[in-house]
Amino acid sequence: MSQLFGCCRVVFNDALAYCQEQYRAGNKKPSSGELSKRLTELKKTEEKEWLTEVSSVPLQQSLRDLEQAYSNFFKSCKGQRKGKKVKPPKFKKRKSKQSARFTDNGFKLYPNSNYIHLAKIGDIQVIWSRELPAVPSSATLIKDSADRYFVSFVVEFNPQQLPENQNSVGIDLGITDFATLSNGEKVKSPKPLKKQLKRLRKLQRNLSRKQKGSKRREVARKKLAKLHAKVSDTRNDFLHKLSTQIIRENQTIVLEDLNVSGMIKNRKLSRAISDLGWRSFRTMLEAKSVMYGRDFRVIDRWIPTSQTCSCCGFRGGKKELNIREWTCLNCGTSHDRDVNAAVNILVAGGLSETSNGRGGRRKTTLGGSCSPRSVNPSSI
Repeated sequence: MSQLFGCCRVVFNDALAYCQEQYRAGNKKPSSGELSKRLTELKKTEEKEWLTEVSSVPLQQSLRDLEQAYSNFFKSCKGQRKGKKVKPPKFKKRKSKQSARFTDNGFKLYPNSNYIHLAKIGDIQVIWSRELPAVPSSATLIKDSADRYFVSFVVEFNPQQLPENQNSVGIDLGITDFATLSNGEKVKSPKPLKKQLKRLRKLQRNLSRKQKGSKRREVARKKLAKLHAKVSDTRNDFLHKLSTQIIRENQTIVLEDLNVSGMIKNRKLSRAISDLGWRSFRTMLEAKSVMYGRDFRVIDRWIPTSQTCSCCGFRGGKKELNIREWTCLNCGTSHDRDVNAAVNILVAGGLSETSNGRGGRRKTTLGGSCSPRSVNPSSI
């Protein structure tokens, strides 16, 4: 498998170098067909004859990956792609994450078996994390920086829709409490990076003292990579479980559009915010809402959810972060800052009525817009 990863990396880097060479010469970027023909010619040379020792399927997929990377870059430059500006493709490193993708003619699954067959590799033993819901169209062999191996399958299936309910929830994300729900529930974050920070620093110092290229440096690098992988796995496990629980219990979920990229520029809070994974949590909620027929909404970040009383709608002005509880000057209601903000987020999503200071029912309107991401009209 190491030989396969090396061949895929060489094919990708060689094609990228050729594209850059053509660009510097003032020529157009070579097409995917031209790169594929060039790969065939390279295999016939004595210098790259060893490329024939592995399956041609993942090598061709490496060229397609490069083509897709360039496509994303060009679309980003033209403003045709949403999100952050995409940078041009970079050369792959031997110590970074490695992958090789097989199409359906490059692998074989055995029924009721813990083995899969990969072209020109043979049978490899696997531990299934779940049963495949359908016949896969492709399989990607992955080796991460911690030297762990995975096989990822692409399958097409129709997920079972969850039964509809009348529950709606507003979610206020924070640092002390990862999420505060509009029903008053608060969820703590495991903060895996903070817990492992002391050990990470020790391993990083240990790595920096090793001579480059030595075996001891490689051992130290693997130890550090495994700890980073553990931190990432702990965070992702927490986010997946919490997002799944919220999706199962609620028909409509409302979240605030936080400027995470701007917030992490604060050097005092950047590590704590990065450790939480707010953006990953939002992405999971959005994807699972589409999958299971839920309604996911995002409200404008400029709506004053922390300044407005959720009972009477009175806006009390800006409050410092150290103020966790406050009393409304208009109706006299005492509020927990995060719970009040979560209720206002739900209201801003157009899904809740609140009571005024005298206990009467009123509709609270907060300025701003709400963007539905996965609307199910029958559930609203």
